[in-house]
Amino acid sequence: MNLSERDKLYNWHPYTQHKTAADFPAIVKGEGALLWDENGKEYVDAIASWWVNPYGHSNKVIADAIYEQLTTLEHVLFGGFTHDKAVLLAEKLMTILPKNQKKLFYSDNGSTAVEVALKCALQYNYNKGIKKTKIIAFEDAFHGDTFGAMASSGISFFTKAFKGSLLEVIRIPVPTKGNEEKSLQALQNLVVTNEYAAFIFEPLVQGAAGMVMYSYEVLDKMISICNQNNVFTIADEVMTGFGKTGKTFATDYLVNKPDMMCLSKALTGGTIPMAITTFTQEVFDGFYDDDTNKALFHGHTFTANPTGCAAALASINLLQTYAMQYNIAQINKLHLAFEAKIKSHPKVKTTRVLGVIFALEIKTESQESYYGTMRNKLYNFFVENGVILRPVGNIVYILPPYVITNTQLEKVYTTVEKALEIV
Repeated sequence: MNLSERDKLYNWHPYTQHKTAADFPAIVKGEGALLWDENGKEYVDAIASWWVNPYGHSNKVIADAIYEQLTTLEHVLFGGFTHDKAVLLAEKLMTILPKNQKKLFYSDNGSTAVEVALKCALQYNYNKGIKKTKIIAFEDAFHGDTFGAMASSGISFFTKAFKGSLLEVIRIPVPTKGNEEKSLQALQNLVVTNEYAAFIFEPLVQGAAGMVMYSYEVLDKMISICNQNNVFTIADEVMTGFGKTGKTFATDYLVNKPDMMCLSKALTGGTIPMAITTFTQEVFDGFYDDDTNKALFHGHTFTANPTGCAAALASINLLQTYAMQYNIAQINKLHLAFEAKIKSHPKVKTTRVLGVIFALEIKTESQESYYGTMRNKLYNFFVENGVILRPVGNIVYILPPYVITNTQLEKVYTTVEKALEIV
């Protein structure tokens, strides 16, 4: 049996109905924006392996940093101890985070970064004897698969099996163009009730909803409304962080900064699972007390893993190089050119671009389900043609590694054009 056949014997894959799923290509090598399977077939990784790998596969700079760390100190518990890489990474992040962020809490993936933020928002109020137990989130949001993150997510088929077991979350419309006032008013109506601990959002781009975009101006207003009503704001930058939107963080577009930020995915350049939740001094001070019971009793075995910290330091250094910033700008330029070309296609309904993110919506006669027939047909077409793209219903998006070449990106564009002819 080959690897793909052996895989089916024991492995349970995410977001997969195994009864109907075909064999998965078995990837054995990666370099730059390319992957190769066990049969030698080459793929362009046009979504940076779920948005985690902006500096390319098998990046030598990150690999060398990991090797050096593994041969010095692979791990030490962070409960009651610290280490140089956790300190260095915190210091490094403080130079690029919004200036109001003062404290970091390490965890191991995007969902847990969100979980930490939600727990802090709720416990902050509990510590002060204030009853605020509800959360505000956008419709069609996606914040992860742990229970707090699920509760905050609005894509129903991901969460409907757990209805009744989740935090109370009230959803408001996404402030897309034309819906700004409706969204602002909905937020205003909720925050004045004094029942809500936090408003959580994916800043500027809702990833799993199909790269739905909205303006930074309206988000600035929403954060201001929350500030005026003592509701914490949580920016889930798990997808948007580290250059995806053209700036280091999506919140860099804003005048008003969030109280908390959730970071993961590209944090370590796609190498080692790690996440960080960042906080203002005010949030931290809500736990700083002579009463031990007011501490944040949350932790993970691999919290602030030294090897992950070393990978993150190397990744941030790469992001800040002139070459990587040039690449980000170049991808944006090529995306805009492709958008100008493709938006008038008779099968294209809408297009949108922000930073290295491109998305187009295909015209359909009826609403296409998330994992529906069109999506599966498109996905299979892309894989067969050596391009890794994961459409969301009838929305095709491109979010490539920053190291993708012009030729490789042109192949992606050409393959998307060809795909429009089969739907």
